[in-house]
Amino acid sequence: MNFVQLTPGAGPMYCGNCFRDNALVAALRRAGHEALMVPLYLPLTLDEVNQSAGTPLFFNGINVYLEQKSALFRRAPAWVHRLFSSPRLLKWAAGRAAKTRAADLGDLTLSMILGEEGRQARELVQLVDFLKTHAKPDIICLSNALLIGMARQLKQELGVPVACVLQGEDTFLDALPESHRDLVWRTLAERARDVDLFIPPTQYFGDLMARRLHLPPEKVKVIFNGLNPEGWPEPGAAAGPPIVGYFARMCREKGLDTLVRAFVLLKRRGRVPGLRLKVGGGCGPSDEPFVMLLKAELRDAGVLGDAEFHPNVDRAEKQAFYHGLSVFSVPAMYGEAFGLYQIEAFASGVPVVQPRHAGFPEIVHAAGAGILCAPGDPAALADGLEELLLDAPRRAALGAAGRQAVREIFNADQMARETLRICGDTIQKFAARPPARRA
Repeated sequence: MNFVQLTPGAGPMYCGNCFRDNALVAALRRAGHEALMVPLYLPLTLDEVNQSAGTPLFFNGINVYLEQKSALFRRAPAWVHRLFSSPRLLKWAAGRAAKTRAADLGDLTLSMILGEEGRQARELVQLVDFLKTHAKPDIICLSNALLIGMARQLKQELGVPVACVLQGEDTFLDALPESHRDLVWRTLAERARDVDLFIPPTQYFGDLMARRLHLPPEKVKVIFNGLNPEGWPEPGAAAGPPIVGYFARMCREKGLDTLVRAFVLLKRRGRVPGLRLKVGGGCGPSDEPFVMLLKAELRDAGVLGDAEFHPNVDRAEKQAFYHGLSVFSVPAMYGEAFGLYQIEAFASGVPVVQPRHAGFPEIVHAAGAGILCAPGDPAALADGLEELLLDAPRRAALGAAGRQAVREIFNADQMARETLRICGDTIQKFAARPPARRA
């Protein structure tokens, strides 16, 4: 199969969706298939070998922004647009992107979803021309639903089906300004008709987006996310201090404040002697004030010395971070579609305590590697953590189940096999349609 993956970069920020797409392309290549990963907007920051290396970046983030704001720039000659593609300028733009919010991006989001009718139509033409001459794909996969505006022209010009991964877009879309939110959702639902296959990472999220985008059930096929199982540490020695771990973006939405308060409660109860908290993950400029508030909360409780913070680590540092953890939790407050951090914990033999909502029950039950608690409740989270911290045999059994689940279910090669199977079916159905019905 000749597979093309279109993936937006997040500049200097680590992005779980980018990790997932990169792992998929690497696994497809290992299996002997042609797979091209095309970066969009900004360069990708990854923790493994970059599968998009050597491929031009399209929809340059600076040009996309200027085309949205300036009719004069949209009409400017190509050499002017190329001036804004230098690595130095893109690096500057990436730093600015780390501070953007959905509330500021209503008009730009709508324009991108309009595709060939939007203000970035010129960028789409350039992408299509490149794929015509360099890729000749059997199927094109969009990394998320915010790219759906590209599907119509990609299908018309290349004559191939388009798939779209669903990866938590609802949170961003619901945070758009009220002036654009409903229109964007309606436009997205209309443009979703151009897509042949939707791939959510959990049934929970597939059902949610099927309702909101009015998707036919036969177009929605769940594929669990997977990771490369190499390099993840063996479970830590039981003799070490008990450690509660968290690894995700250090923000309120991921529930870090809930975990900090649960940790304070556990320290006050005193039933787990020597307990420590270890926090890792992305921490951008917009996250730093929140982290400072949490550190002040820990200091006021007299337990800051029992907590560690490890922001923006690379892959080797991340894998070392998981070593020695006793239990893991990212008690996200919103409807998390999957949560790649869960299977990173599984790969390290660390059981999880997660909220009983969103995609968490599906993943925890599939792995048999953790327990669930009431969402948004520090006391309930503390109870769940304490339950495992006081039961070493159960922790070991759950940790072993998690490692087995990564070998059998949540690994990149299995994700690639499922992708090949489902995309192969989609390609056959597309080819069997009359030409008039393919577009």
